[in-house]
Amino acid sequence: MDLYTKNGKPLQVANDFVYSRSGVPVGRIRGEKVFGPDGRYVGSIVGDRLVYRSTESAAIGSPFSVAHRAGSAKAHRASSAIWGDEPNIPD
Repeated sequence: MDLYTKNGKPLQVANDFVYSRSGVPVGRIRGEKVFGPDGRYVGSIVGDRLVYRSTESAAIGSPFSVAHRAGSAKAHRASSAIWGDEPNIPD
């Protein structure tokens, strides 16, 4: 699965986990939502984009721990007009 942020920043997906381009764990996929290592809402998956939606930010997942991954050289994509904001992704 190829996944990008709303503004086109590439993300890595392995099993149910999402990582930043540099390999830092961003969150775990639960349905159409992604929750961070602390269990807080990170964003919603819309097509191939991860978008932060304040109306869904009250959702809470389970905290987890996962190791970092190797970085990726995937290129950025153009921004999207999808409703929502750019999620706060470390990189």
